[in-house]
Order: sequence, then structure tokens, then C-alpha cells
Amino acid sequence: QVQLVESGGGLVQPGGSLRLSCEASGGIFITNAMAWYRQAPGKQRELVADITSGGSTNYADSVQGRFTISMNNNKNTVYLQMNSLKPEDTAVYYCNADLRVFQLSDWLEYRSWGQGTQVTVSS
Repeated sequence: QVQLVESGGGLVQPGGSLRLSCEASGGIFITNAMAWYRQAPGKQRELVADITSGGSTNYADSVQGRFTISMNNNKNTVYLQMNSLKPEDTAVYYCNADLRVFQLSDWLEYRSWGQGTQVTVSS
């Protein structure tokens, strides 16, 4: 019912910046929290950063000080500003949302995933 669509990925040189966006749409929902995960080939998917509807944030140690997560006022879009990018940041980045969705005449808890967007850091 609720779809997450990511954008902003691409190829960037080491030290460069990218801004990822993820918009939730479709149906009636309330956002509890949103997060960014990433997965490199042969590695487990890992949490990069998350943010609650109240504005609390959390970052992986590997991106602390370089990445910033935020949400828009409607709390249907999450952003990830990535600065000082390193080759080790190369991965598919996935948006995740913890939502309450109005469905079947009731509010239900959902965790939804985006399709992923490729971030490649290389010279």
C-alpha cells in the first residue's frame, strides 16, 4: 500500500558529496521512524542512520560526522546528506520506514523497504 521511492544515488569521487532522498506515498499513514541501510556485495545489510518522528537520530560509527539524516515537515520524506565520501561507502542504499498504515478499517504496523539506490565512490 505505502511505497518508498529512493533517489539521489550515483557515482562520485572520494571526498565528494551526495544527497539521498526517500519519499513514502500511497494510503494513509503515520511515520514512527525512518532509516537508511546499506549493503555492499558479500556483506550484510547494515544500519547507516535512523531518525524518529520526534527528531532523535542515530548513526553508525563509520559515518559519524560525515552523514546527516533528516525528515521533512510532513514526515513522509527522509534525506541522507553524505559528505566526505570514501570508497568504503560504496553500496546499495536502502530506505526503511516504520509506519502505522490505515488498512482493513484499522491502523496496522508496517516496516517498508525502498528498492535501493546505488552509491559508488571511486576515482
